[in-house]
Amino acid sequence: MILPERAHPSSASNQGDRIKEVGDTFTVNMTKEDGDYQTENTVFAFAEGRTIGWKNDRNITDDVPVGAKWLWELEPIDAGNTNATLTYDASEIEDAELRAGAIKSFDESHLEDSLSVVASAVA
Repeated sequence: MILPERAHPSSASNQGDRIKEVGDTFTVNMTKEDGDYQTENTVFAFAEGRTIGWKNDRNITDDVPVGAKWLWELEPIDAGNTNATLTYDASEIEDAELRAGAIKSFDESHLEDSLSVVASAVA
């Protein structure tokens, strides 16, 4: 979960550098129904093997500030099981229309799907 290409199940990084600490930045190539775009992201939370959080600072393609935050937290339960928590926070998106669209797009079912993709990948 600390490689940028794992930042989101539908994304692929164009960098490939391993995330090491809070403050690291990375770019992600994204795809959506109206076309491809790139995002610039900054890591705001990091604990090796336990926590990774990043803020989507900007849509580079459209030169639009974003502000959404993603946080993955892993809590080992036992040798074969880990509790994974995914949090999406759109509260720092300044543009009200963009914020409303982001909240609609990244609803509970989207987050559950993301958790399922990760669970399948490690099963």
